[in-house]
Amino acid sequence: MRALLPITCAMLLGAGAAAAQTSKPDSPEEIKVNAMRDPEVRKYEAIVAGLDAFDDYHRMAPAVSVLRFRIEPRGGADKPVLPAARLGGDDGFSLALAVDADGMFTVPRSQPALDANSELVLNQKRRRYRVTPVVRSPGLPDQVRRLGDLRLECRVQVAIIKEEIPLWVVLAANTLLRTRDWCGFTFEGKSGFTFRHTHALRAAVLVDGNRSALLETEGNGFRVPLGDTSWSDDTLVELELEPAAEITGTAGETPRTEP
Repeated sequence: MRALLPITCAMLLGAGAAAAQTSKPDSPEEIKVNAMRDPEVRKYEAIVAGLDAFDDYHRMAPAVSVLRFRIEPRGGADKPVLPAARLGGDDGFSLALAVDADGMFTVPRSQPALDANSELVLNQKRRRYRVTPVVRSPGLPDQVRRLGDLRLECRVQVAIIKEEIPLWVVLAANTLLRTRDWCGFTFEGKSGFTFRHTHALRAAVLVDGNRSALLETEGNGFRVPLGDTSWSDDTLVELELEPAAEITGTAGETPRTEP
């Protein structure tokens, strides 16, 4: 089982990436947006699956009013000018999305976008960026995450992945993980997902009232027991940065989860 888990994760990420790369320009406007070769794309149907999961499990993060997405450069890339984002589909369908200075944006529900088989398209080269869901309750310090937010964020991410990959991959993963709940599965008592901060971590601690627990960390990653219901959704994850990160960087985190 130890060897099978990484293989499963590679299948999921690889199949999802392959599905996300299927795009063809169907209108002059889309060709214009695709001026950069191999733009980053994501199926709108998959995004809607994420929106559905957000609504279905909203109780985990009731203070978060809307699901947001963030565009961020992939590892090792210089911080570039933020891409423009839009939904583009058949018969010239086009819907621009407003991206703020932090790379954050929302995606509306749109039946015309579904009917047009739309995709989320960035006007930059593929593999330079990733688009990830963000669930973060207001009022928290930069270096504090809320467990319910992370649980909901994972549900959204998994819903998107399951929509993008073939059914046989989903079924194979369910068999190997021995559960349909990819966010809640554990292996040898450890959570199956790692969340990543923007900077290296010295420590990460779960705090729920008078109860606390030190989390496993490695580099800028921290593992959270998403499926352990003895920790409430209001449990906080307090992150302590390495001293160099505190001096040279600003606090923050990526919403990306890794199985």
